[in-house]
Amino acid sequence: MKIILETKRLYLREFESLDGVHFFHLNNNPEVLKYTGDSAFKNIDEANKFINNYSDYKLNGYGRWAVCLKDTNEFIGWCGLKLDNYEVDLGFRFFQKYWGLGYASESAKACVEYGFSKLKIKKIIGRAYIKNKASIKVLQKCNLVFEKDFVYDGKPAVLYSIKNDKNS
Repeated sequence: MKIILETKRLYLREFESLDGVHFFHLNNNPEVLKYTGDSAFKNIDEANKFINNYSDYKLNGYGRWAVCLKDTNEFIGWCGLKLDNYEVDLGFRFFQKYWGLGYASESAKACVEYGFSKLKIKKIIGRAYIKNKASIKVLQKCNLVFEKDFVYDGKPAVLYSIKNDKNS
């Protein structure tokens, strides 16, 4: 297990082959996928294939990471940074039963800090559909600032960003 970073209640680690089942169940909830533009995996094999072919760590040195509870080692979702069209995007997704408990904010803040201090990233963006108030709130808690309204996957969205003042 390769742990990337830790917070008070969580640790974030690279995905492992056994995470396919978690991804299958996570993406099987229509409420979880409501504001993502993604579709559910057809079966666990498709989710396993996604995990086993995930190449961001090798290509970029970072990516999305599994978020696990320190107390139980339970996989509760994912959070992390993704290089997307020359920009670094902050993203997160959690099982619905963990919504509203601060895990998204806690892990996202840690990812921003890690991106700036360890990876020396100059700017991190966050995108969310306008209707996704909870994700927008997480971006704001991470000190990302509203940049603009735009259309993302055909839907009204917002773009937030934060610059690394220490690495400008």
